[in-house]
Amino acid sequence: MKDLTFKQKAVQGIYDLFYIWKREFRTTFRDQGVLIFFVLVPIAYPLIYAFIYTNEVIREVPAAVVDNSRTALSREYLRKVNATADVDIVAYCADMEEAKQHMMNRYVHGIIYVPADFSDNIAQGRQTQVSLFCDMSGLLYYKALLTANTNVSLAMNADIKVKRAGNTTDRQDEITTHPIEYEDVALYNPTNGFAAFLIPAVLMLIIQQTLLLGIGLSAGTAREQNRFKDLVPINRHYNGTLRIVLGKGLSYFMVYALVAVYILCIVPWLFDLNRIAIPGELTLFTLPYLAACIFFAMTASIAIRNRETCMLLFVFTSVPLLFLSGISWPGAAMPVFWRYFSYIFPSTFGINGYVRINSMGATLNEVAFEYRALWLQTGFYFITACLVYRRQIILSRKHIIEAYRERKELLRRNKE
Repeated sequence: MKDLTFKQKAVQGIYDLFYIWKREFRTTFRDQGVLIFFVLVPIAYPLIYAFIYTNEVIREVPAAVVDNSRTALSREYLRKVNATADVDIVAYCADMEEAKQHMMNRYVHGIIYVPADFSDNIAQGRQTQVSLFCDMSGLLYYKALLTANTNVSLAMNADIKVKRAGNTTDRQDEITTHPIEYEDVALYNPTNGFAAFLIPAVLMLIIQQTLLLGIGLSAGTAREQNRFKDLVPINRHYNGTLRIVLGKGLSYFMVYALVAVYILCIVPWLFDLNRIAIPGELTLFTLPYLAACIFFAMTASIAIRNRETCMLLFVFTSVPLLFLSGISWPGAAMPVFWRYFSYIFPSTFGINGYVRINSMGATLNEVAFEYRALWLQTGFYFITACLVYRRQIILSRKHIIEAYRERKELLRRNKE
């Protein structure tokens, strides 16, 4: 290479780059483990998650009732609660002990307790109450039970106010029941569904995690097949840092360009999730995210010594990264350390940007922070990937020289 001109070196580098791309592309589809992480998991996991949460909200949560009042008003209250879509009263218990037993047996997920003085207090102009006991192991059960009871209590409160006000017109009744008129509008998630809230974040995380696992598995295979356990094979085409990083990166990018279309466009369409993104904006945002994930995975692959190591290192990170993204728990409420720690991972910016673009109709200008951060991560992890492979090239050359010297010394001794 030292005797070649700059033009010849450039031509040779481009040739080697496409040689590495072709070899890595072929390896991806010949290695069953890598193929599972690059194709099967991205296809199956979004479908599994979407099917699990496809109902969006929980309806007809079974509940038990302890009605110590046993009056027409208490029965009206319970009848209206049972008529809601959220609650299904399946047991009327004689006392709290019986209701607790139903709850311990998981027959019901909540208990509605009406005290004995429920109707008497209302008749005497005093405030009364209804107690609600919920199974907090499932927050959606709590939400359904609380929403149903709150709405019924507000409606009955309005009727009681009208009866006692002595109004003569319907307009006076409206003002009595609602002195301040309000309108509840659920922005970006009209159904208040869990799938529309969680699935977009999971889809972006799947891209990063499968790339980590697939590239890590490929790196482990390369080390196992290498005589010196190096990441770079003994091959004259692997004699340059840029050609290795760009060749491998181009191979992974071509595979995941199709995977991203399926995950980010087809899956939301199949399950009728929010998808109000402008196609061009979503495409431009996805490019740096894929590049950042690829170079991040290539950098992290330095820690992989065999095929099994990537499973131990990367699989458990999926749930923590989902929390760190600031979707399931507001990022503003996180400790400062963990908020800045989350900036290490492309998924943090990718998830927040994708949710705003796809579910809220944001443009690139409105997600400029996440977009720029992804490009910065792309540049940073590209440099770290080059440093990783440059070190591997140096180690590989060193091992080859040492092996050559040992062989030469061995031949000399045999001659002696």
